[in-house]
Parts: sequence; C-alpha cells; structure tokens
Amino acid sequence: MFRMVRTEIWKLKRYHMIWAGVLLMLLSVLLTIFSTTALDGTIWTFSHFTEQVLKNNITMIFPMCITLLAGYIIAREEKDDTLKSIMTIPVSYCHLLWGKLLVCALLSLFLGFVSAVFTVIANLIMGFPGFSVTSVLQTFVQIILNCLFLYIAVMPVIAVTARISNGHMIGTVIAFVYGYGGMFAAGNMTIANIYPITVSMGLIRYRSYDEAVHWNTALCGLSMLVVLLVSAVIVMTAKNASPIKTVKKQKKIVTKKGW
Repeated sequence: MFRMVRTEIWKLKRYHMIWAGVLLMLLSVLLTIFSTTALDGTIWTFSHFTEQVLKNNITMIFPMCITLLAGYIIAREEKDDTLKSIMTIPVSYCHLLWGKLLVCALLSLFLGFVSAVFTVIANLIMGFPGFSVTSVLQTFVQIILNCLFLYIAVMPVIAVTARISNGHMIGTVIAFVYGYGGMFAAGNMTIANIYPITVSMGLIRYRSYDEAVHWNTALCGLSMLVVLLVSAVIVMTAKNASPIKTVKKQKKIVTKKGW
C-alpha cells in the first residue's frame, strides 16, 4: 500500500487539475474579502475573518473541490487507458481505489494548508486586528483539519461515483448540493451534530465560544465514523470491478432495395 500511495503521489506532478484546487482555495478567501466590503456593522478581526473563510470552504468550495479532484485522479486510469494494464498485476481494483483515496486525503491536507496560507496573507493585507502567533496557529490547525474532515464527509460520494464512467462530474454536483445543505443544517444544533458536513465544524470547535453553539464532540465523532464505515463498505464491494461504461447501441442502417 505504501508503494501504491507513493506512486500515486508521483502521478500528481503531471495533473494540472491540482492547480484548479489551489485557485478554488484562493477563491474562498477572495469571496471572504469581498464580504468585508458590506456596510452591515460587522467588526472584522483576524479570528472572524478565519471563521468566514471556514464557512465558505464548508458550504460552497471544498466539498465540490475535493470531489472533483479525487474523481479526476481516479478517472485518469480509465482515460489514459492504463487501468487494463494495472489489472494484469496482482493488485485488486479495491486496493487501487484505497490507494487513490489515501492520496486524496493527503491532498486535502495540502489544500487546507494552502487555504490557511492565503487566509493569513489576506489578514495581513487587510490589517484586521487580533493578529498573534496563537491566532495564526489556530487558523492553520482549524482549516487543515476541517479540510480533512470535509474530505471524509464526501468520501462516500467519491467512492460511489468512481464506479461510473466520468462519474466525477456527477459527484461534483452532488457534493456541491451536499455541502450547501450544511448552511441549513447549521441552523439546528441537533442536525448539525449529525450532518457530516457540519460535523466537520464541530470537530474543530467552530465558534465554540458562542453560547448558542453547543457541539457534541462524541456525537460528531460517531457520525464521522459512520461515514468512514459506509465508505469502506462501498470500496470493498468494488472488488475486482472497474468503472461501468455506458455503451450506446448502434443504430442499424437499413439499405434501401432497388434503385
């Protein structure tokens, strides 16, 4: 498995789609900067800006981003016509899929790090008060871990759509709706402690200082564990299987008789 993961990491160097993920992380920060221009009486600080970046990542950007990238990485074997060659060696499709999913987990950590860097730079440019070493460390820890938990939350979507030819585009749409649903789930703490997207917020203690926010860490952890188990079942049932291709029936050409 280690060699498989290492090989997949090497393959990432030739995937220009990774830059799309970096740009989407920048977009999340730019959207937050744009929201600071609203004259709604909000007092912007370093920590508040970070919270808004996290909110944009959770509800709009990251679930869609990581699903697109993971689906693209998995689909490349079929696109490059290398899957049939890989299947000739003693490696099952299940193990191949696990290797790619593990690499995508590392990729989510990397994108979280990139998002945190953009967030700190934006804070410095905007000159918001509250900058300190502690706040910077908190920003990095919260954003990086949140991206990892969000990846786990959408892993079942990735695993299911990986079994469909070009399914990563379908998965991206589903992940966007799935992530956007977190905005509504956050309005009810009972649902927020169960819904996988908002569970990622609970595990990083998002706005835990607010008296109206009551995170149940045990329930959040249980919800995330269930998602992992569901993902494992989906991947295990894909044993020795390859993405399903939809074959179009060719129309029969009827030749006219006579002149």
